[in-house]
Amino acid sequence: MADILNIQGLSKRYGSVQALDQLSISVPQGSIYGLLGPNGSGKTTTLGIVLDVLNATGGSFQWFGQPLSKSTKRRIGALLETPNFYPYLTGEENLRITADVKRIDHSRIPAVLETVGLAGRKHSKFKGYSLGMKQRLAIAAALLGDPEVLVLDEPTNGLDPEGIAEVRQLILDISAQGKTIILASHLLDEVEKVCTHMAVLRSGKLKVQGPVSSIMATNDLVFINGGAPLEQLLQVARTLPFVSDARAVHQQIQLTLHPNTDGSAVNRAFFAQGIALGQLVVRKKSLESQFMEIIKADQV
Repeated sequence: MADILNIQGLSKRYGSVQALDQLSISVPQGSIYGLLGPNGSGKTTTLGIVLDVLNATGGSFQWFGQPLSKSTKRRIGALLETPNFYPYLTGEENLRITADVKRIDHSRIPAVLETVGLAGRKHSKFKGYSLGMKQRLAIAAALLGDPEVLVLDEPTNGLDPEGIAEVRQLILDISAQGKTIILASHLLDEVEKVCTHMAVLRSGKLKVQGPVSSIMATNDLVFINGGAPLEQLLQVARTLPFVSDARAVHQQIQLTLHPNTDGSAVNRAFFAQGIALGQLVVRKKSLESQFMEIIKADQV
């Protein structure tokens, strides 16, 4: 699968603040790629640079294997900020104005209204739209040029649960049309539910990138005790190849298992060492706890 966007060593400094620090990521064609991180992690700065809104301090990037140009810009639709629509005009009238500004034929308007689910409300005034509908109209404006790539910065920010669900489904629907989507978010739940790939940023640095399924694998946590002193249990646990971490926690030994390993493997391994465990409890490791481990890794 070809890469739509390649970023190599991208850096951005604002005075004494290093907003981006040697960022390198690759966005596969056809993916829904999430830039995930806390506020101030460099997500919006990254999108601003690759869309030619901001200038980088260092590094480079390529769209479709070449530098950004007028021709490549036409292949990209972006929503970095909510556009200013006219409240007393209808959704369709607002899109006509946007199309004129972008020099796009009005013939695309019915198709994008259908895509975002607003065809039935095209004659309703913008001021009467819900927050979710307003955001969907903004995405419709970004789709007017029939771009190959759609770039969205915090697309569900400020929406109620219904609006969030609407926009998430819309992202999945647009992706199903064969478009690549890049979105920035500080919400783990958003990225986990819609994205195929992700990069986790913190303080302008890349912490990890890759398929969501591999980064956010729900490793099991196993708690054991009994059958031998805690120190002996800990020593044995640290020799097991399917245990990635072992530590004493509240008179128990807590084990973090590799993906696709279950608690029965732990029981068998200890029994082979002549230890019959008194207790073994398996719990799923939460996505939130894994995310916090990622962004805190190597943190000073």
